[in-house]
Amino acid sequence: MKAVLAQLDPTVGDKSKNLKKLEKAVAGAQADLVLAGELYLTGYMARDAFAQLAEPLDGPAVRTIQAVAAEHSTHIVFGMPEREPGTKRLFNTSVLVAPDGKVAAYRKVYPANFGPFEEGLYFARGEDLALVDTKLGRIGLLICYDTFFPELAKAYALAGAELLAIISASPATSKPFFDKILPARAIENALPILYANLVGTELNIVFQGGTQAIGPRGEMLARAEDFVESTVATDVDIRDVTTARGFRPTLRDTRKEFWEPVAPTMPIRRA
Repeated sequence: MKAVLAQLDPTVGDKSKNLKKLEKAVAGAQADLVLAGELYLTGYMARDAFAQLAEPLDGPAVRTIQAVAAEHSTHIVFGMPEREPGTKRLFNTSVLVAPDGKVAAYRKVYPANFGPFEEGLYFARGEDLALVDTKLGRIGLLICYDTFFPELAKAYALAGAELLAIISASPATSKPFFDKILPARAIENALPILYANLVGTELNIVFQGGTQAIGPRGEMLARAEDFVESTVATDVDIRDVTTARGFRPTLRDTRKEFWEPVAPTMPIRRA
């Protein structure tokens, strides 16, 4: 598949402008899969405005992306504040929209709430992983700080994931950590990883970028230039997962007794 990682600078609070920018990126990509960053729809530092900006998964923003995905025959993953229908709860959500209009979503399991991060003030914690069965393969969704918890990526791998799609709003101060963690997650599970981060400055946070694609043996497939709004394309061959696991059979050698007692039930979603 051709995957394009959109390292974009959203305008805080301007959903219409951000959707148009993402649509332009998708139109220019001519790709099977396009990723944009965490909370891209509203910008990461919308803070108290999240309550007004958040939408349900059947709201106007997702409907717009459904039309874009259909027009360009592209699977699109992007971040948004999700409002749970019938409640006041908000979630930091990664949404996958398929060209046929089907939608799957993952709510961030580990909202960041330390240092400059205040996600716990606005968002509830997600409780489930989201393994999405698409025409491109089985895609596991994660968001930013989730990557620091290897059990999530391992759970996806054990459940049959063939690709991890990670969206992020990681500041420049965190870039050295992600540069180490991302290839580790790929190697230990023999899975390709697509990672799309924001770029630009929002209030007191500078997003450096660091958007990258990593193969199932930890090899760098593509990387965006730091601090620059851009898109980067790469080819991902799901068949490489089988080859990588032959060379380094970490999944085969995983001792299930250390995982099964606590492994979450993971329904496979269709998109």
